[in-house]
Amino acid sequence: MTNLAVVAHAADDLRIDDIGEPIPDADEAVVAVAYGGVCGSDLHYWRHGAAGASILREPLVLGHELSGTVVRAAADGSGPAVGTPVAVHPLTPRGDGVTPWPEERPNLAPVSTYLGSAMHLPHTQGGFAERVALPTRMLFPLPAGLDLRTAVLAEPAAVAWHAVGQAGDVAGRCVAVIGSGPIGLLAVAVALHHGAAEVIATDLHELPRSLAEARGARALDARDEAAIAELHADVVIESSGTVPGLASAIAAARRGGTVVLLGLQAAGGVTAPLATAITRELTLTGSFRFGGEFVDVVQALADGSLDVDGIVTHVVPAGDAVTAFATAADSSASSKVVLAFDGR
Repeated sequence: MTNLAVVAHAADDLRIDDIGEPIPDADEAVVAVAYGGVCGSDLHYWRHGAAGASILREPLVLGHELSGTVVRAAADGSGPAVGTPVAVHPLTPRGDGVTPWPEERPNLAPVSTYLGSAMHLPHTQGGFAERVALPTRMLFPLPAGLDLRTAVLAEPAAVAWHAVGQAGDVAGRCVAVIGSGPIGLLAVAVALHHGAAEVIATDLHELPRSLAEARGARALDARDEAAIAELHADVVIESSGTVPGLASAIAAARRGGTVVLLGLQAAGGVTAPLATAITRELTLTGSFRFGGEFVDVVQALADGSLDVDGIVTHVVPAGDAVTAFATAADSSASSKVVLAFDGR
């Protein structure tokens, strides 16, 4: 039986390979993947052969945003039974025995692995395959009413949930989101879920702005510097990962406000208007992946209180992965692109 997977071999070398049947360890279940969300890091491996400091040195099965159904339960009896639909938490936190880190924040463990990552060698193979073996601790059974297509958003929604949480309680506050790609749109949804009084979203393109407005946010063109400077937002989520976005985030924050740095900036020095941040006494805080929020996100998706309707704009058969990746790279024409592995 074939087991087709989406594999990055080098920059501009994305293939559909038969990787063979997964051989699970005792604490692993085999999951038939239904959907896989294409993330920015997947696009970087495809386009550049690297995602930041994670450089391809061997073929890598991409993918860490996953939903599917257990088709073989773990031999040790742990985890969900055969037939259980699941969402996947792709992090394995690991310390190095030297670097201190707060153990209650597993996303900060210094040598963690993440599905579909080339950070370490051998690489941590991902889940863009018809069937994958995964540790049962990664598998979260879906509550009744949560379908597999919606559940594929659990991982990116958890990223957004963590970022909003980094600002503290946003209930009754004004929240601005700079950059309305998929994570930015999910940050808009989370801020509204958490009771923000007003949410303003910016982007260069009309489609993400319209999707933000459909959530109940006010949308601004990211090039409208004057309007952004007049926001005086209590909390700003910088989701673009760009130098202009960082400048806009600082400009949009009220005096004494908080800027959450969610979008991953380029390595090394980055130009930013720090004098403004200093004189306004802004709090700048980072946000990296997520930890225990995954459970809350799955429940919020299940009960519908987290509005993600319309964020997935394209569902593409996994066999057309190159087309799907090209679509995902065009932020003017798509929001979230999802691969379908089960023929849906």
